Amino acid sequence: MADALNRRQSVRITDRILLSCKPLGQERFEVINEDFQSGIPPYNQEGLADIQMYIGAQTALNRLQQRDKDLADFLKHLDTKMNALLRKLRDEKTLFDELEPKRANLSGSGLAFSSAEPFTPEEKVELHIVLLPCYIYIYSIGKIVSSEADENDQEGKSYKVAVEFILLMENDREKLIQHNFKKQSLALRNRRLEP
Repeated sequence: MADALNRRQSVRITDRILLSCKPLGQERFEVINEDFQSGIPPYNQEGLADIQMYIGAQTALNRLQQRDKDLADFLKHLDTKMNALLRKLRDEKTLFDELEPKRANLSGSGLAFSSAEPFTPEEKVELHIVLLPCYIYIYSIGKIVSSEADENDQEGKSYKVAVEFILLMENDREKLIQHNFKKQSLALRNRRLEP
């Protein structure tokens, strides 16, 4: 049983996602981890409600797009305008502004991506991950496994970063695994259709 679970978690894909990865202080990590161990989900933190509303709206719009494309397009434009107005009113950076489109290698146990900033091995980081195109939001805390200069970057300004999840809700891990299986199935189907 454990071997099957490990195999499921180790299924990896390379995909385009929205990602925010930033260092997390030990004190804050201990508070979040203590809450998590007491059964309080990490999603109850201040500031995460906004992103969950945004992601929820994007998910609903994505489903609506399959039934009524014109209505979904109209509502997406309204949503974009409302978000722009809210940013101007707040006059501050939000988590939305920190999410960047990235190519990442994902599994149920961690991820790897390219970063303009180096990280320190063993450093704890806060991860906000949005799986596309379905806008599935996942919050996690990870530990930097490695952060090395990218040898393919001629200017030496990017780093290959590998992160292991150390705090991830099991239903979020399952969402990642299911996403990876869907992407693998789609890639295999597309290969079969190629002449």
